[in-house]
Amino acid sequence: MQKIGAMAKQIGGHGGMDFMMDWRLIDCLRNGLPLDQDVYDAAAWSCIFPLSEKSLSKRSNSVDVPDFTRGSWKTNAPVELTLKGGGTTGVINVEKKGESSN
Repeated sequence: MQKIGAMAKQIGGHGGMDFMMDWRLIDCLRNGLPLDQDVYDAAAWSCIFPLSEKSLSKRSNSVDVPDFTRGSWKTNAPVELTLKGGGTTGVINVEKKGESSN
């Protein structure tokens, strides 16, 4: 992860975490590795806005977040977060607007 951390520092943006997350997604796709998130994560992330609206309509009372996995999250195998089989994605150095290489 030191390699990706060094690239993230060079690119910047929110302490490099945005870059690291985007890099990891692209690297997994390029190398045929399972993604760190699945359809259930996508559903949980996507429901926040409508659930917030529902909460507001109830005078900001809590609203339960549905368990889209129907309890399977308890027994799902954890995702391997190493770079085994990946870590091959590079970065093209592109100058930012207004900067020159002089």
